[in-house]
Amino acid sequence: MDTAIRGVMNVWDLISPLEFSLLYRQVRPYTMCSNARLRALYLGVRHVVRQEVPGDLVECGCAKGGSAALMAMTLRRLEAQRTVWLFDTFEGLPAPTTKDPDYEIANLYTGDCVGTLEEVKRLFQQLSMADRVQFVKGLFQDSLPTAPTPQIALLHIDGDWYESVKACLENLYDKVAPGGIIQFDDYGYWKGARNAVDEFFETRGIHAALRRLDYSGRSFTKPLPTAQVDRNQALSPRLPFAG
Repeated sequence: MDTAIRGVMNVWDLISPLEFSLLYRQVRPYTMCSNARLRALYLGVRHVVRQEVPGDLVECGCAKGGSAALMAMTLRRLEAQRTVWLFDTFEGLPAPTTKDPDYEIANLYTGDCVGTLEEVKRLFQQLSMADRVQFVKGLFQDSLPTAPTPQIALLHIDGDWYESVKACLENLYDKVAPGGIIQFDDYGYWKGARNAVDEFFETRGIHAALRRLDYSGRSFTKPLPTAQVDRNQALSPRLPFAG
């Protein structure tokens, strides 16, 4: 069913005059994210801007930069002055570890998904958005603990492996503003990524209702403080993107 829906939406977005479709056609050659996950990022950016969720946008694992470019272009359409932070090795996927249950298969992808720093910078220059982006090169375990990342409104984690996803959550979750969006690219595909998310939520006592985007992608809205939740529920019974 996912495959069928993906095929229909791909065809639609190649001819549609709607805003997402126009952006999708520009970034499609530069991303391996599915149509559904790209659409969720687009809607997520619109949500955090319109709901005035404070913070920048952060992507961990950008490959050739297409999904990050989509977020940046959406910001420009909304005339929102926020920075997009890109964390990547810019040398392809690092090796998985034995913490990844599907290690033997995962290890075959070591070095794949390469987007060099020069290639990604060139994409943003072509789109006239180089001034909106901060690039941070290195393994997440090395770069995230010391990165001067400010508050985050939307966090896109596309790290594939257990240790990579774990590092993203441990270093960045607390910087995500309440009401902000966290999107996981590999939750339904790689067991290590799924285990890292589930273990982190369990350790933190986070009861997350992950929103299914497609067979692999999931999205999560960081809970508001209890007092604010009570007040918002009195005003509106349902929060956008919640679960």
